[in-house]
Amino acid sequence: MSDKPSLDTLRERIDSLDQRLQNLLNERADLAHQVAEVKRAEDPAPVFYRPEREAQVLHRIKERNTGPIDAEDMARLFREVMSVCLALEQPMRVAFLGPEGTFTQQAAIKHFGHSVESVPLGAIDEVFREVEAGAVHFGVVPVENSTEGMVNHTLDSFMNSDLKICGEVELRIHHHLLSGPHTRRDKVTRIYSHQQTLAQCRQWLDAHMPAVERIAVSSNAEAARRLRDEWNAMAIAGDMACELYELEKVQVNIEDRPDNTTRFLIIGRQDTPPSGRDKTSLLVSGKNRPGLLSDLLRPFRDSGINLTRLESRPSRIANWSYVFFIDCEGHKEDAALTRVLEDLDSDGNTIKVLGSYPKAVL
Repeated sequence: MSDKPSLDTLRERIDSLDQRLQNLLNERADLAHQVAEVKRAEDPAPVFYRPEREAQVLHRIKERNTGPIDAEDMARLFREVMSVCLALEQPMRVAFLGPEGTFTQQAAIKHFGHSVESVPLGAIDEVFREVEAGAVHFGVVPVENSTEGMVNHTLDSFMNSDLKICGEVELRIHHHLLSGPHTRRDKVTRIYSHQQTLAQCRQWLDAHMPAVERIAVSSNAEAARRLRDEWNAMAIAGDMACELYELEKVQVNIEDRPDNTTRFLIIGRQDTPPSGRDKTSLLVSGKNRPGLLSDLLRPFRDSGINLTRLESRPSRIANWSYVFFIDCEGHKEDAALTRVLEDLDSDGNTIKVLGSYPKAVL
């Protein structure tokens, strides 16, 4: 006789576990509701979303995970649990660079979960304005791609904004060749997609569809939307746009680099306390002189602080005058980084801390 449990026995155990899980999830949700009541009692303008707290929780979940569920998958499950519980404390509205179906919306959902209201907007500066006006709680904007570089519009928007960077999201980007309900594949004369997407798929298009016209549009979602009414076109977009507009994948993952990743920033009106694994973004400028950049970077080297990004943008004050965007490891409250900021300030430079925030967890 086999000692293995029967199928019915296994199913009974699963049902029992499901009941316990459900009870525990509701208990967690009730505690989240109590947290909200305590916050409201102690502060007339309480902060409900705590990026550093969520990052710490997700790191612990990944570190203590023993399988067979993958640590990333386990963290994503808890991300959704936390999203539901946060919605009980405070329903949140998050603006993103739209329309619906863009990678930016996908990044917003990855970071905040599905229990937030995501608000599509037509331009990056509109996302900044809506957050500044308090019409939404946070915004999500793209800042750099691993193959195409920085999104300058996002960098420029920080020059005239007092918003803070509260977090970051890294999203692996997969592009698919899509057809619509009326597409005649043997008659395709044009392909729609965002300009950066066309660039990221250039080698594949040169090899497989060299004679087809490539038309850049405002977003991949807009490219997918156009296929509803056209018979001689295809689009390049991601999974979310494909599902939203009910398109068919003709070829998957046509990006030239399989590690293609885009980084997004979470922008808001609040400072974020240290999480223990943080990054800081700065905007620094100084009087144009020989050795300016070397002088700006020396304090970081002397303090052993690693720079993860350095970009320059025109200052818009005078010709050939620039500001430098710097990303570095650490939090602005860390002693080493505090000394660096003091050194830069004492040298007569202009410093704007765009935010200290947890490194991307998922």
